[in-house]
Amino acid sequence: MKESPKHAPNSEETANTKLQSSDSSPRGARFGAWSFVPRGLALFLGAFSLVNLLGDFRSAGFDANLWWIDLRAVPHALANTLLLVSAFSLIGFGVRPPRSGWRRGLTAGCAAALCLAALANTAQFYILLARGSVSAGMPIPLSSLVGAALAAILVACLRVPNVAHYSPFASHQSFLPLAVCVGCLVAFPLAQMFFFGKTDYRRPADAAVVLGARVYADGRPSDALADRVRTACQLYHQGMAKKLLFSGGPGDGAIHETQSMKRLAIQLGVKADDILVDEAGLNTQATVENSSALLSRVHASRILVVSHFYHLPRIKLAYQRAGCEVYTVPARESYLLRQMPYNILREVAALWVYYLRPLAASSPS
Repeated sequence: MKESPKHAPNSEETANTKLQSSDSSPRGARFGAWSFVPRGLALFLGAFSLVNLLGDFRSAGFDANLWWIDLRAVPHALANTLLLVSAFSLIGFGVRPPRSGWRRGLTAGCAAALCLAALANTAQFYILLARGSVSAGMPIPLSSLVGAALAAILVACLRVPNVAHYSPFASHQSFLPLAVCVGCLVAFPLAQMFFFGKTDYRRPADAAVVLGARVYADGRPSDALADRVRTACQLYHQGMAKKLLFSGGPGDGAIHETQSMKRLAIQLGVKADDILVDEAGLNTQATVENSSALLSRVHASRILVVSHFYHLPRIKLAYQRAGCEVYTVPARESYLLRQMPYNILREVAALWVYYLRPLAASSPS
């Protein structure tokens, strides 16, 4: 009696067997264990891009995608289309790794395109650094880290683990990427402070704005405020700023912050006629609004802003939304301030508050 032929597996079964076999390998296991990191990064970058694009419809000038990727070399419509498609692709990858070939290809293509743009941004940074157009406090730009994150997303997308066993509702598969995304809400502002904030963008300008800090009851400026004023006076003597504008609020005693700042600047050789004051600069937003109006009266179009590095990303955001051409200069610190950790952590929350504030407006701008 003839033996009946053994069942021959079809091509789909063979492919599934190979996929399961590869996923059970040590390399596949290592990849699966750490795949939540690129997925969490994809969630953050995708969500941030989408909020920027949609927020711009409610409030003109809201879009802050320039914080993480510079696509100004690309036509505006094309750049926004790429960011919109990438946003949905990255969010989708973060929520559930692509099951189909077209989704995997689309997500990988978007990640690759953005990664190339980030690498171009990195190259541009080093060109500016070599020309002396900027002075960097950090040896690498933020764009290089963005490029690395996008490269990790690209690799993860091309090496998606066995989706046959993937469940988006499994606790570790849903919680860990979300935890990474939440972590980025803290890490991203910190990166802005240490990479952007510590970069000196000084160049010839019409005026330099100095934001206030504490003045003691006897009228002495705090060390933080003195550092800011000294940095601004250096810009003035270098010919980088024709005018200095001091903005602040009341001091601990009878001496106003702006009075103390002006007195120190005059001691450092600045002409009194070249000093403007804004005594209503009670917070960053007030300083931006008041200084913009004051400087427009003296036809100052290009502005330098001096403050501590952790404060500068928020200042830059506020001035850009006010339509000002502004370049930031970190104050040269005489020593590390004791309250620096507190100031930095406070800025993490403040930066997101300033960023989202236009969306809370009662009506679209």
